[in-house]
Amino acid sequence: MKLRNALGVAVGTVGATAVANRLLSAGGSGFEQFLPGEERAYRWRGFDVPYVEAGDPENQDLVLLHGMNAAASNHELHRVFEDLAADYHVMAPDFPGFGHADRPPLLYSASLMTSFVTDFLREESDEPIVVASSLSGSYAAAAAGDVPVSELIMICPADETMGQRQWVRTLLRTPLLGQAMFNVLVSKRSLKRFHADHGYQDMANLSPDILDYEWATAHQPGARYAPASFVSGALDPTDSLPTVLEAVDAPITLVWGRDAEITPLSAGQALATTADARLVVFDEAKLLPHIEHPDEFVSVVRGEYRPNSPERVVAEN
Repeated sequence: MKLRNALGVAVGTVGATAVANRLLSAGGSGFEQFLPGEERAYRWRGFDVPYVEAGDPENQDLVLLHGMNAAASNHELHRVFEDLAADYHVMAPDFPGFGHADRPPLLYSASLMTSFVTDFLREESDEPIVVASSLSGSYAAAAAGDVPVSELIMICPADETMGQRQWVRTLLRTPLLGQAMFNVLVSKRSLKRFHADHGYQDMANLSPDILDYEWATAHQPGARYAPASFVSGALDPTDSLPTVLEAVDAPITLVWGRDAEITPLSAGQALATTADARLVVFDEAKLLPHIEHPDEFVSVVRGEYRPNSPERVVAEN
């Protein structure tokens, strides 16, 4: 191929990629909060970080923290939010860089996320019950060492994801190629594949409206920056979860899907032993037992789930 023709192909490819990136970003615009309730403003360190609130403010505060992934937001709690609001004053924030929060091109880190959780609990709640999913469990545990909480409920918590790969973050942050790669990562096909492999035991629990919402939130302006830190390991905390939990005085409950692979049940059993925590295991569930078995999960939060063994338990649903 002659040089002039090769350059023409290259320029055409770059142009087509740029157009595709713009079209995909435009397709994700104008999305609304998925959770029912009132959106409240929370201004934190220059970020606008809204949260959804529901329930009687006179009731016990309950803070719901979504997990970390490429299409993360507080929508993860959609199947338990309303039922919990019948008994609690529920607050579900988006993390900085995700959902409806501001998404500036920062180098997001575990310390930033931990500071956000700590300040949110201190400023917006009063000795709450805290429910945290996957990696946010580590942030909540660290915050609970500094801010009074009445109970800590962690869903398949993790303190490590895919190892430290800083080059991945650098690549995903590049203006053209990085955006194109991220668009592939958060395509509906890719999101469904991830959920089938790791998230859901029964893919019938992934409704089309949830998949549409995840696609939309992952195609907002700046959506790739925080996930770039996640997939590179930059959101993994420095301290191990067992070590952090030693400083937590509140009761701890671990909720696990029996078939979870990224954070297997064996890790939950070991953590329950070292942290002197209650362990509740749901059959027919992977990383999202609160979505696949919402009624049972709500009963755990309410303190009504009573399997037939004392203290540390393995409960069958």
